[in-house]
Order: sequence, then C-alpha cells, then structure tokens
Amino acid sequence: MMRIYLDNAATTQISPEVIEVMTDLMKNHYGNPSSIHQEGRTMRAQLEEARKTIANHLKASIGEIFFTSGGTEANNMAIKCSVRDLGVMRIITTKMEHHCVLHTVESLENYQNIQIDYVDIDSRGRVNYKHLEQLLKSSDKKTLVSLMHANNEIGTMIDIDAVGEVCAENNAYFHSDTVQTAGHFPIDVSTTKIHFMSGGAHKFHGPKGVGFIYINGDAMLKPFIDGGAQERNMRGGTENAYGIIGMAKAFDLACINMKSRSEHIQGIRQYMLEALQENFEGIEFNGDYDKNCLYTVLSTAFPMTSRSEMMLMSLDIYGISASGGSACSSGAEQGSHVLAAINASEAFKTIRFSFSHYNTKEEIDLAIEKLKLIVPEQVKIPAVV
Repeated sequence: MMRIYLDNAATTQISPEVIEVMTDLMKNHYGNPSSIHQEGRTMRAQLEEARKTIANHLKASIGEIFFTSGGTEANNMAIKCSVRDLGVMRIITTKMEHHCVLHTVESLENYQNIQIDYVDIDSRGRVNYKHLEQLLKSSDKKTLVSLMHANNEIGTMIDIDAVGEVCAENNAYFHSDTVQTAGHFPIDVSTTKIHFMSGGAHKFHGPKGVGFIYINGDAMLKPFIDGGAQERNMRGGTENAYGIIGMAKAFDLACINMKSRSEHIQGIRQYMLEALQENFEGIEFNGDYDKNCLYTVLSTAFPMTSRSEMMLMSLDIYGISASGGSACSSGAEQGSHVLAAINASEAFKTIRFSFSHYNTKEEIDLAIEKLKLIVPEQVKIPAVV
C-alpha cells in the first residue's frame, strides 16, 4: 500500500542529494575534526565549509554559527545561558511556545527565581504587540524575549523584524525559535535585530539529531555543554560531522530552491484547504491560516463525533501520516497546550496536516477520499440540480 506522508512539521524525509553526500563521507572520511593529522584536517575543512554555507544563507558571520544536536538544545542554550551569562532576570514569552522553550522557562522560574511574563495572544495565536511593548516598559530588569517565528501546531507567525525592533528599543535580548521556518523563509540576521535563533536539520530534509544556533556577536554566551574545545570552545564533545555536513547540504538546497519549493507547497496546502471545505460540513481551521502563516501547516478542526478519537489511527491504517498537533507530545494523553492557549473549542477534533515539496495533488485527492470513509457523517451531500 502506498503511504501518503502529511506530517512534515514533525520531520521531513532526507533529500537524496543529502544522503549521497553523507554516505560518501561515511565511506571515505573518518577523521576526528579535532585531530591534527591529514584525516582530521580533511574533516575539519569540510566542517568549516558547512558552517560557512549556513552562515552565508543567514547573512551571519561564521563565528556566530555553532552546531548542536538540534533545535531543542539550541533553544535551551539560548535561554539558559542568557540567564547565566548575560544577567537576564526576566523572560517574556507566550503560552503557545514549543515545549523546549516553555519547559525551560518554567524550570528557570521554579529553580532560579527568574520572572516569567506571558504576552497576550488572540484566538488565532497572534501576538499582541502593544502588550509586548507594555511588558518591556514595565520593568528595568534585564529581559529576554523568546517568541517562536512560526508555531509548529497552528502555523501562526510573528513579525520577526517588528519584534526585533521593539526589543532593541527597550534594551532587551531577542531569541526566536526558528526551527519551523529556517530553510522555508528567508532570514537575514544582518538586518533583523535578533540575538539568538535555532535550526533543526530534520525540518528541512536533512538528518535527525543535528542543528545549529545563531548567536549574535554582541551577545556571546559561554558553553552550554562543557568538555573539550570543540566548536571554537563553545560546545564540548566530538562533532557529529556527518550530520553537520548533511545538514549544510540540506540547508543549501532549501535556500537555493526556496522560491520554487514554497510556491509548490503553498499550492498543495491551498488545494487541500479548498478540498476539505468543499467535501466536509462544519470544518474549521486553527491559527492565522488565511493570512501570513507557516505555509507548510494546515491545522484542521473537524466537528467531534463518536469516530473523532480514532481519526489519526484510522488515517494511519489507510496509509496516511498526519498528526494531532506536535509530534513531541503525540504519544501523550493530554490535549494540545497550543489549542488551549488560543481557547480552541472542545467541540472539534484537530488534525495537523503538514506538507513538503514532495507532496502531490494526487496524494491530497486520495487523502480526501479516505477521510470521507473515516467520517462519513460529515461529508457534504451534493446539491440536487
């Protein structure tokens, strides 16, 4: 049975070109990048070329890019090290951030007495910028603002340039979880006033278990992981060289092909949105879905029925991979903290469909037909002419 993969916000398939680069490295290069002999120097050169590739696409200095195990480590590093190294005593965020940010700030609040303020959001998950500015002006404490560029569950985005400006005006540090947008949207750190941003390779068709953090040279941190002198003394531990070089190849492909990929994905997303509206009664969409949004995500709310709790499993049985929200909590029983934060109605069952440039309209057609079998009571009856 052919499977249809519509869970790209959770992870993406690795591009064939990335696999080719990585397998060639594994076959022919095995040196430790920290070793001074030829094998080590060869691997070090490729590692630094990977750093240069990512830095160039972000308009960053190569000295501002550091490799991590993924977006979670990068976000933890930015937030925790800002408190430790930059004197941050207050963090402003929202209640719909990814758990690697929410749980981190909660830990800092509980164990280090850091003040946490939550900026207001509306029913679509949009940040109230006036409230953000009010919060920034309400205290003289050194502050870090941590707002994700695009929400991984509902796709709502912030205006990253506007947030950077208001943070700069109020002498606050700005961190953005850009895991869902790196490689999908152009980000220029030479013009956007941002101190920290994160990336995870597996969100843009690279390998899992590797990512990066951008650290502005004016807000340099100390190591989050102690050990050796790797990553320019910024992260102890032997580098995941194969993963890093594979990530750089994936990021390069994503940035070079960003326009064509985004146009294709937006077309697929719109095609599915219209097909869902045409074929099902009472359907709604979460987030800022028809405005400036993460074009890879379509958070779809189906009216609750006796079949609702089995929808994801039924889709899987029919060969369709989707999500109920964040993959990081898909095995848990509790509901989505994002949907709770926007006060989404409990009268609906949310399914997150997320897309890549590998998806086709034929796949969407088949997914719609399978959904009709799963929730037949919600299928629109054609009007009699």
